[in-house]
Amino acid sequence: MTTSKVAAAKLAKGNSAVTSNQKARCFWATGVPDFYEKYHDEEWGVPCFDEHKMFEMLILEGAQAGLSWQTVLAKRENYRKAFDGFNVEKIARYKEPKIQKLLLDAGIIRNRLKIRAAVTNAQALLRLRETAARPAFALTDFFWRFVDGRPIQGERQRREDVPATTPVSDALSKALTQAGFKFVGSTIVYAHMQACGMVNDHLLGCWRHDAVRALGEAL
Repeated sequence: MTTSKVAAAKLAKGNSAVTSNQKARCFWATGVPDFYEKYHDEEWGVPCFDEHKMFEMLILEGAQAGLSWQTVLAKRENYRKAFDGFNVEKIARYKEPKIQKLLLDAGIIRNRLKIRAAVTNAQALLRLRETAARPAFALTDFFWRFVDGRPIQGERQRREDVPATTPVSDALSKALTQAGFKFVGSTIVYAHMQACGMVNDHLLGCWRHDAVRALGEAL
């Protein structure tokens, strides 16, 4: 999570890992609903090479722009249902009637630009697959090449040490934009990198830091 919003840093105050349920967690994962704590403990920062999840998270991160990540994550199951399980081929074929239906779905973020961006991004991914060395992992390979296939170890001690963007996220954002993707500003991209384990931004005092670091070093 980034310190701007995209990473949901607004959810908690404090400068370092905070003890929650007998475990020290990152500042944004304390005093939060169980599902959000679970996301921190089991999912956030774990290196992801699953193409389907990489696409799902890209759409969700874009939907979260300007909102809290907790708000969007709470709607993830609704998104999966509304967007055909994040099936890229199906989303790429959405026409105006489907978009209008999504705009009436109270279970998701009903923002026309974000919904259209999901369709645009599915179409961009299909184009990416046409020239990818591994079409089935086109998006995954596109992202991970910016860190040479191994997570960056953030080694952050305090909340203030966690950046909203980095030169890597800037470069990746630019490349995604050139490839036709939407809602892929550097802040959104960095949040995606954090969520999918391209960077380990668990604070040093967080109980998940060492385990996530080990996962990255094993690659």
